[in-house]
Amino acid sequence: MPELYTKVIVNPKAGSCSVRGDWPHILKELQKAGLPFDYEFTEGTGQAIEIASRAISSGYNYLVAVGGDGTVNEVANGILRSNNSLNVVLGIVSAGTAHALSFSLDVASNCKDIDVYSFLFGQRRALIDVGVVQCWNRGKLVERFFLNEASTGFSTEIVHAWDSMPTRFGKGVNIALRTVVGYMSLANHRNKNVKLRVGGEVESIPICTLMVSNGRYCANKMLIAPHASFDDGLLNAIIVGNISKFKMLRIVPTLYKGNHIKYPEIREKTAEFIKIESDEHLLVEADGDILGECPASFWVKPLALNVVVPTFHTN
Repeated sequence: MPELYTKVIVNPKAGSCSVRGDWPHILKELQKAGLPFDYEFTEGTGQAIEIASRAISSGYNYLVAVGGDGTVNEVANGILRSNNSLNVVLGIVSAGTAHALSFSLDVASNCKDIDVYSFLFGQRRALIDVGVVQCWNRGKLVERFFLNEASTGFSTEIVHAWDSMPTRFGKGVNIALRTVVGYMSLANHRNKNVKLRVGGEVESIPICTLMVSNGRYCANKMLIAPHASFDDGLLNAIIVGNISKFKMLRIVPTLYKGNHIKYPEIREKTAEFIKIESDEHLLVEADGDILGECPASFWVKPLALNVVVPTFHTN
């Protein structure tokens, strides 16, 4: 098998099922790139992990994920769980709805943009840190790698609400609905009391949200962790404390410039290890997928994944 023979893993349901319609164009552009590849479609949650694992066992050392942040997360988990992870390269054709990871990596967020394909088989690679999250799902301890972010609290309530949204109306309508659902989630939200450990510091506090960031951006291109870096060996904890709903509404516009950090209710701290516990029910998500609930631990695995990037810079 040639050194760069590629397995392309496609999630046709990504982007509110827009990938299904975009695939002929994506396929044509991949073929024009000139390197040999074959492709496989996913049919359900978790299958991209299985396809990636099987591909690596068969000798593929270049995997391309076509889909959203969840699809990329699954392909990355397949790579990272292998015994040959540092010799496998991950390429991304961003075709989801939120594009949070793509913004953090400076990967083009429009799968119809020809630049996606001009860089995809190029020589630029970056070794990036990955996060690991451990939480509970129906009494079972689960562990998952994440590339961009993981969270609990209000942000996770939004993700959970998004999961129940219809996708048949297309990406544009879906984005608008996500905004509406986000404000509805805020109306129903209640801050929770937690025990939080960030590095060696432990505190018991009420919080609205805990965002554990490896990348700088979250959904809708919010610059949630302006000082995060993919290669510093640290995770950035964005702690939104006991803030009122009215104050949250005032802060939302500042999220797009990273100016929310100036508010006293919001702190940004860095650590290799973070843990959160609560007597109250708190869901946990990673890269936009609900994994389980607290208690949850998060830690960093430095320079663990090779990713294709058009440009790569850190703050």
